[in-house]
Amino acid sequence: MESWKVNLISVWFGCLFTGLAISQIIPFLPLYVEQLGVTDPSALPLWSGLIFSVTFMVSAVVSPMWGSLADRKGRKLMLLRASLGMGVVIFLQAFVTDVWQLFLLRALMGLTSGYIPNAMALVATQVPRERSGWAMSMVTTAQICGVIMGPVMGGFLADWVGLRAVFLITSALLMTSFLITFFLIKEGGQPRVKKEDKMSGSMVFRSLGNPGLIISLFLTTLVIQLCNGSISPILTLFVRQLEPDVQNIAFISGVVAAIPGISALFSAPKLGRLGDRIGAERILIVALILTFVLFMAMSWAGSALQLGVLRFLLGFADGAMMPAVQTLLLRYSSDRVTGRIFGYNQSFMYLGNVVGPLIGSGVSAIGGFRWVFAATAFVVLINTVQLIVSWKRRKLVSASPA
Repeated sequence: MESWKVNLISVWFGCLFTGLAISQIIPFLPLYVEQLGVTDPSALPLWSGLIFSVTFMVSAVVSPMWGSLADRKGRKLMLLRASLGMGVVIFLQAFVTDVWQLFLLRALMGLTSGYIPNAMALVATQVPRERSGWAMSMVTTAQICGVIMGPVMGGFLADWVGLRAVFLITSALLMTSFLITFFLIKEGGQPRVKKEDKMSGSMVFRSLGNPGLIISLFLTTLVIQLCNGSISPILTLFVRQLEPDVQNIAFISGVVAAIPGISALFSAPKLGRLGDRIGAERILIVALILTFVLFMAMSWAGSALQLGVLRFLLGFADGAMMPAVQTLLLRYSSDRVTGRIFGYNQSFMYLGNVVGPLIGSGVSAIGGFRWVFAATAFVVLINTVQLIVSWKRRKLVSASPA
C-alpha cells in the first residue's frame, strides 16, 4: 500500500480517538466543577465557562508557534507532541482536588493541543492533488465521528463509573493516538520551510485580491465556533433545568450535545456537492440564516426533547458552514499563501472557542440560560449581514472598469 494511504488511515484513527477523547468530557465538566466545590448558581456557569475557554485561549496564542515549528521540524513530531501531552494532562485532571487545579491543567492542555490541525496539514501535503478533497473529507469525517460518539460515551461512563474515571479512559484514548502516530505514520523527506523564505503577515494580505472578504470569512469561522462554544458551559445545567426529575442527566446531556454531529455527518458531503453546483456563498448564507432561526427557537425550548430536535436541525447548518468557508478561502487565496491563510483561519477558530464559552457563561450569569441562545442568535445575525455586505462590495469592485 502506498505510504500516503497508510498515513491517511492512521491519521483517520488518530483523529477519531482524539475527537472522541476531547468531546467526551464536555457533558459532565460543569458537574465536575460542581463536585470540586463550586455550588453557587451564578458562579458555577462562570467557572465552567472559564475552564472551557482557557484551553482554547492558550491554543490561540501558541498555535502560530507550533505551526512554524511544524514547518521546520515536521508534522509527525507535532502529532506526537499533541497526543502525548494531552494524554498526560488529562490523566492528571482525574486527580484534582480544587477548581483552580483543574483550571491550570486545562490551560496546560491548550499548550499541548493541535493534533487534528497538524493531521489535516500532513494529509494535505502528501495525498495526490486530484484526491485531496476526498482525503480531507475523510479526516473531517473521523473528527465528526469522534465528536458524535464522545459526549454520548462520556455521559454514559460518567453515570456508570464516575466522573474521575472518564478522565483516565480519555487519557488512554489519547495514548492510543500517540502509538498509532509513532508506529504507523511516515512523514517522508518533504522540504522544510526556511525562515528567510517566509512572507510577513502584511505581505500575505497584500497578495490577496480581496483581503476584506478573507477577513470576513475569518470572522465567520470565529462565529461558527462561537455558536458551538457558547452553550457548552450551560448545556448540562440547562437540560437539568428542563428535566429536574431525570436521574441520568449526564447521559441525556451527552445525547443532546452530540446529536448535531449526526445530521452534520450525513449532510456535509451532499451539501458540499450542492455548493459546487450553486455556489458555496449561497450555501453559507442560507446556513447562517438557519442557524439564527434555530438558536432563537432554542431559547424557547420547553423540554430536553425539543432542545434535541432543534439541535439535530442545527447539525444540517453545521455540516454546511465550515466546509463552505474553507472552500471560499481556497478560492480567494493564491497557492503561495494558502497554507498561511488556513493557519490564520485556525487561530480564529480557536478564538471562537474562547469567546463562545465566555459569552455563554457571562450571559447566563446575568440573564439566565435562555438568554445565551438569544445572544448567540444575535451574533450570527450580525455576521450574516456583514458577510453579505462584503460580497456586495466584492461584486462592485469586480464590475468596476480597470
